[in-house]
Parts: sequence; C-alpha cells; structure tokens
Amino acid sequence: MKHRNAFVITTLLILLLASLLITVTMGPTSLSLASILEEPTAGMIFFDIRLPRVIAALLVGCGLALAGTAMQGLFKNSMADPYIIGTSSGASLGAAISIVLLGGLFLPVFAFIGAAVATFTVYMLAMHRGRAPVETLLLSGIALSMFFSAFLSFLMYSAGKSLHQIIFWLMGGFWNISWSDVWIALLIVIGCVILYAYSRDLNILSLGEEEAVHLGVNVERLKRILLFFSSFIVGIAVSIAGAIGFIGLITPHIMRLIVGPDHRVLFPSSMIAGALFLLWADTIARSFANEMPVGVITSFVGAPFFIFLLRRRMKA
Repeated sequence: MKHRNAFVITTLLILLLASLLITVTMGPTSLSLASILEEPTAGMIFFDIRLPRVIAALLVGCGLALAGTAMQGLFKNSMADPYIIGTSSGASLGAAISIVLLGGLFLPVFAFIGAAVATFTVYMLAMHRGRAPVETLLLSGIALSMFFSAFLSFLMYSAGKSLHQIIFWLMGGFWNISWSDVWIALLIVIGCVILYAYSRDLNILSLGEEEAVHLGVNVERLKRILLFFSSFIVGIAVSIAGAIGFIGLITPHIMRLIVGPDHRVLFPSSMIAGALFLLWADTIARSFANEMPVGVITSFVGAPFFIFLLRRRMKA
C-alpha cells in the first residue's frame, strides 16, 4: 500500500509539472520558449500575465482541495465542502463588504473573517451528539448561504460602481491576477503546512471522539484549529479568485477512493489533484471559453458529481 500511494503521489507530481509547462504556453496567444526569449511582447505576456495566473490557480486549487479534505475529515462525511457548507459564501460576503465600504482595502482580512464566521456557525448548527449529520450539515450550509445571499443582494443593489467587482468575486476567476496576488496566495502554503501537521490527529479522530481522547488528542482544540485554518485558506483563496465551488468536494472524494482514508497521504494527493483540476479549468476558460469564469466550469463538473454522491448515499 505504501509503495502504491507513493507511486500515485509521484505520478500526480509529474502530471502537475507537465501541466505547468503546457498551460503557461496556452491561451488567446500561444507562446513558445523561443518567442518568450526573443520577443519582448511574448516575454511580457509570459512573466507579467500568464505565469502569475498559473501559479495563483495552482495555489488556490491546492488550498481549496486541502480545506475540503480537512472539513470532510472533521465532519466525518464526504459531502462537506467549503462551497456547499457556506464557507465560500461567507468569504464572498466579507470581500463584498470590503469592496463597498473600503474600496477593497484589507480584502483578504474581511474574506477570512467572513469564512470563519460561516464555518463556525454551520458547525455549531450541525453538531448533534458529537457528530454533524450530513442532512443537518447541508441544510445549515444552504440556509446560511441564503442568508448571506440576502446581504450580498443588498450590497450589490447599493454598490454603484463597485457592482462589477462584486460580480467578479461571485463568479470566480483569475482575470486580473498579478504578482501581488501571488504573494498573498503564498499564505495558503502556511495554512496547508499547519493542517498537514495535524493529519495524524485527524486520523485518530476518525476512530471516534472518545477513542481520540483516550489516545491523547485534545479533540475540541483540534476542531478549532482545523476550522480556523480551513477558513483561513478559503478566505485567502476567495480574496484572490472569488468563490470557486466544488474543488474541495470532488478532489478529496476521488483521491480517497484511490489512496484510502489516511490523511497523511490523502492531504498531499488531494492538494496536487486540486491544483491540477483548477489549473486546467482556468486554462480551458482562457483558451477555449472566451474567458468564461472558472467558477462556472467547476460548477458544471461539480454539480453533477454532487448529485451523484447524494443519489449513492440515498441508495446506501
């Protein structure tokens, strides 16, 4: 099993490296190594537009996939996802408040606060006897998302010139990514490292809270840490790319089928798979879909997958 999982992760890394080399050359203007080195315009497109966009998509994909994996492990069900349970909606609302009231000042901070408030609220509403039943979790997330949507509608109604910018966050995309956004996105790496440090404790938690306590895990502290840093990652991701859904639902579920439930392996494999998914979704958006919002593409893939999971759970 260890050799198989190592092979899977190595294969994913090779695919990611190959995808990076391919996707930076794709777009409305095709680039080659010769053109980048010889033509000033091609070099500017590569270094100032294409490369930061590709890196940002990679980091956001990694972060959303890892946040989804952590939430699924914490809630003990495969239906949890930053988009579905309202975390992304909370982050979008925080970003919208920053845009309307402060002109976008401290946008990542507001996005994180919104994500944290949404996540902890859904968690408290869904908890029943130490567990978060999938029905309660989904209903709580939907209810909270609708509540936040009412606020968003009000902000959009009163936004004036900021309306277009708010719509950008709601649809999700990498149109205006710059190197300054990439530096902010690097904070996702910090959150990912901290979450991975608790992968063993999350494995123990999957045995049950009482068993975890007997094995020396501070369960309540672990829950707060996982929720806090999952919200941190989603807040940073939304502040950069807007609300991109289903990355945190699809990739952890698929990788769990391939590598198993051990979070020490599931975390890195999901991160790489999430980066691959979002990287190619953005490449398709800019190359073949006339800059369609990436959130539309991921939803086209993710919504049917979510329905499939619901149908399978009903038959179980």
